[in-house]
Amino acid sequence: MLTWSALAGGAAATGSQLDWGLTSSEAFAHSAEKPEFTVRRGDIRFPGLTRGQNQRFVSNPDAVHLPTSTDQVVTAVQKAVSKGKRITVRSGGHCYENFVDNSDVDIIIDMSQLTKIEEDGRHNAIMVEAGASLGEVYYNLYKRWGVTLPGGSCYPVGSGGHVAGSGYGGLSREHGLISDHLYAVEVVVVDERGHARAIVATREDHDRARDLWWAHTGGGGGNFGVVTRYWFRSPGVRTSDPSEMLPAPPAEAWIHRSQWAWKDMSLERFSKVMSNYGRWLERNSSPDSDYTGLFSRLELTTQPSGAFHMVVQMDADKPDAEGLLNRFLAAVNDGVGVEPTVTEHRKLPWLHASGWPGMWASNPTDRYKYKSSYHRTSFTESQIRAFYEQLTTTDYSQPPFVVSIASHGGEVNALSSSETANPHRDSVMLLLWGAAWQNADQDDLHIGWHQRFYQAVYADTGGVPVPNDVTDGCFINYCDIDLNDPDQNTSGVPWHDLYYKENYARLQRVKRRWDPRNVFHHEQSIQLPSS
Repeated sequence: MLTWSALAGGAAATGSQLDWGLTSSEAFAHSAEKPEFTVRRGDIRFPGLTRGQNQRFVSNPDAVHLPTSTDQVVTAVQKAVSKGKRITVRSGGHCYENFVDNSDVDIIIDMSQLTKIEEDGRHNAIMVEAGASLGEVYYNLYKRWGVTLPGGSCYPVGSGGHVAGSGYGGLSREHGLISDHLYAVEVVVVDERGHARAIVATREDHDRARDLWWAHTGGGGGNFGVVTRYWFRSPGVRTSDPSEMLPAPPAEAWIHRSQWAWKDMSLERFSKVMSNYGRWLERNSSPDSDYTGLFSRLELTTQPSGAFHMVVQMDADKPDAEGLLNRFLAAVNDGVGVEPTVTEHRKLPWLHASGWPGMWASNPTDRYKYKSSYHRTSFTESQIRAFYEQLTTTDYSQPPFVVSIASHGGEVNALSSSETANPHRDSVMLLLWGAAWQNADQDDLHIGWHQRFYQAVYADTGGVPVPNDVTDGCFINYCDIDLNDPDQNTSGVPWHDLYYKENYARLQRVKRRWDPRNVFHHEQSIQLPSS
């Protein structure tokens, strides 16, 4: 809704790979070297390159590097490590916390100049550099080969962090998460001797670096090294034709928006909408459902906004697509007692429908705070009551506040929790909680209200959505530092188990192998194992 001298040379990097015996991880020839752009204090670009989308977080590093090749990333990392400088990495700049921009960072590696998207015959895959935005990825895949990836709806988000955190979007119920189609990843890592090198890890069973690939299928960004390139080819696909390597999007899609006026909403009516929506998703989120082509967001806003709404995107190529859509809409409003107002209902070519602003917004001038929660089932009565009471309170009137309840499941749930680093494989909803504002002197007001709201909804489980029969933890791409705070999270379940559940110990082993010096770290990075 609303993201990043000899040892550094290409030959040295290749040698490091061979020394490690990664026989199936190839060293690829990089493009001819170009001068690396480096921005320092005093440069007119410095203020714009030392913050991301969230205006709450501003850094003051020694330098911002903007590499144009993997070799330049290796060089930048090696220099920083040799000088004891702390590194952070930016792809699209959509990190929700201060994991990139903070007072401790010395060097920012900005990946925004690495934007190539091209066929790679050596892997029979499509290569995407980490700085390419989702919009660039979708347009290139569609226009050049007639394929796509089931990633997020926010076009400015960068591929680097989005893929590593296993992003989702309008086609995920039909085709899984974006990382489910990841064949290989190139990562600049630092070994225990402090030597930087580029490693290519694939999903092939015989690849000795396969654990590094696995860690980038939901392990999150900023944990193991600097991702420079991804290669995509869907599992089970064996072809040299790029037009067959990835899913084809539908030719057309239905888009729909309807809204309910708050003035018409009693607790009983609101409860009916919420329970209808959640229960419908419980019944229609298996991989073999007729409704995998439907993606929806129920957008809850505060009462002063006047209305809350629901947006839907439906694969129009499905048999009886509009009929399926209309039956879904009727099921959500069944027994509510008041009809929603339909503000949009039409069919468009998929390329245009995928960029529909009804599904996303991105404002680089805002300050904001976000949270997340997975649900395995519909909401409990106490959760619905808490939603209603908080959203209709008179002491807080911030129209930009929203809880976006996205449909989940479908093909996402076709995998087991351990096949990828993302363990959330039996949920039916993923919630994004967000508030946006402009002035720093309002930070405490908006963050405090947001925290109290979230805690009220999950009061029965220590203020957070602990993995149980109803809820299933949190989404790493919607990072939330409050999960570390014992005053905000009284559940006894640590932040890393909310994100990674049983996969965390395995991620720690990957961390120990590929980042033994903990060069790449932040407040919610994978921690080195104690033994």
